[in-house]
Amino acid sequence: MQRYFVQQAIDNRAVIEGEDAHHIQRVMRMKEADELIVVVAQQAFRAEITQLHKDSVDVQLLAPLERSVEMPVHVTIACGLPKGDKLDLVIQKATELGMTGFIPFEAERSIVKWDAKKWSKKQERFEKIAKEAAEQSHRTVIPTIHPIHNLNQLCEASNFYDYVWICDEEEAKKDTRIRFADHVKKVYDNKSILIVFGPEGGLARREVDALVRCGACGVKLGPRILRAETAPLYALSALSYEFE
Repeated sequence: MQRYFVQQAIDNRAVIEGEDAHHIQRVMRMKEADELIVVVAQQAFRAEITQLHKDSVDVQLLAPLERSVEMPVHVTIACGLPKGDKLDLVIQKATELGMTGFIPFEAERSIVKWDAKKWSKKQERFEKIAKEAAEQSHRTVIPTIHPIHNLNQLCEASNFYDYVWICDEEEAKKDTRIRFADHVKKVYDNKSILIVFGPEGGLARREVDALVRCGACGVKLGPRILRAETAPLYALSALSYEFE
């Protein structure tokens, strides 16, 4: 059954607008009395179409769906800006795997630089990717796409999380290490985690040192060096395995 997010519902009624309304009418060819799933305030409902308009669709919420689909911990991914469209893939797949927030990070070794105009277009694109991935994977939360951060802003943001982990390739090269699984086992339900990943070439030592001074700790995902777009998905998969 198709799933759509709405901002609010009043008296068990909601309105679906914009591209979603177009999708319902022109792509899915749905009619009045057809059923779909509507998500409002992180709760999914079985709903029925009551009226079709040119640019909107009125729905009646019928019954809540009780099945829980969200990871019991809240995971935000911070990624150093990589080349090309790698972040599109990371945001899409990380949303499917349960990510709740995403922070793009201007790392020292990031080759790409985004000005305000370019970032505005990127943010719109990332938010659309996250929304569509949340619908496809039947989530009740669309990950928050945070504004682009520099190192100081990332350090400040880290203070608002219960755990901050740095996935650093220098950690992966060490013979002695604490397994990622051992870090994960220390986390309890409803806690928040920020996991920081570098771009191609990894994080600079001053970036790692600055984050450690703010309370972060380095973690090792395994003995192999992972690509910038692979590492976040590996970490989320490991968290999903542990908690779900």
